Amino acid sequence: MPIIPSTYKPSLFFRNGHLSTIYPNLTRKVKGVKQTRERVELEDHDFIDLDWSYSTSKTSNLLILIHGLEGNGQRQYILGIAKHVNQNNWDAVAINLRNCSGEINRLYRSYNAGASDDLRRIVNHITSKYSYNNIALNGFSLGGNLILKYLGESSHIPSVIKAAVAISVPCDLHNSLNELNKPKNKLYALRFIKHLKEKLYERALSFPEKITKKDIDNCKTLQDIDDLYTSKAHGYKNALEYYKKCSSKQFLSQINIPTLIINAKNDSFLGEHCYPIHEASQSSSLFLEMPKYGGHVGFVSNSHIFYNEHKTLEFISSILK
Repeated sequence: MPIIPSTYKPSLFFRNGHLSTIYPNLTRKVKGVKQTRERVELEDHDFIDLDWSYSTSKTSNLLILIHGLEGNGQRQYILGIAKHVNQNNWDAVAINLRNCSGEINRLYRSYNAGASDDLRRIVNHITSKYSYNNIALNGFSLGGNLILKYLGESSHIPSVIKAAVAISVPCDLHNSLNELNKPKNKLYALRFIKHLKEKLYERALSFPEKITKKDIDNCKTLQDIDDLYTSKAHGYKNALEYYKKCSSKQFLSQINIPTLIINAKNDSFLGEHCYPIHEASQSSSLFLEMPKYGGHVGFVSNSHIFYNEHKTLEFISSILK
């Protein structure tokens, strides 16, 4: 599909990429979303927690949501889209990736940007246990990459999955990492490193034979953490192999259901290779929107409904017509 034009025109204040990225995280409070938790026990004896919220009327439509790095089902960007679709005849279920639901998971492995095996398990659980006629997927940042990889690598996608939307996607993981390492992103990188190391310290208490506090203390960059833990815990030789094999960009040409990617041009986390212009132009299923503004998952609107939330519902609804 050709690149689709964007209608996102925020106020002057939110044309700054850093402000639109930071402001919603500090100030947005989405109220009125009642979530019910379901624990899914996995074949490897670990678990994934799902947070369900429901339409105000009976529906056969479901939106599956996946958060970003160090996120969870209670992030405001998750609650925002859940509330919007709940009010428009869709149920929503937010996947808390392993070790992201407030309780440490049981295994040494946790989650990563390419853990599409876990998404496949959850999709299979939902489609076998519940009777939805229409399911759509919506992922943010790391969660968006995971969804795109799942859709492109799988030989069989359940027929009830009709559409997908991926927001602020680092579809070239190494390119995104290089961007995060730039001075303009130092505060973001330090914040990610702090939170990831806190999780690893917990991991060291549970698995002292595999990782130590000294190992973690020696990590100074995000790539150090991926070399030490993310890659090794999930079967990759090192961080570079993890980035190469888990980047969704290589799978985009194989996606066969209508899929929208929204990546703002002023997203400070994304390098030039994270904008799959060629792939979208060669695909009949892939739509790419590149708003001039929006930062990273920061599509603030004058209303309580953010631009990406409006666009997500509009896109998936158009597919069902």
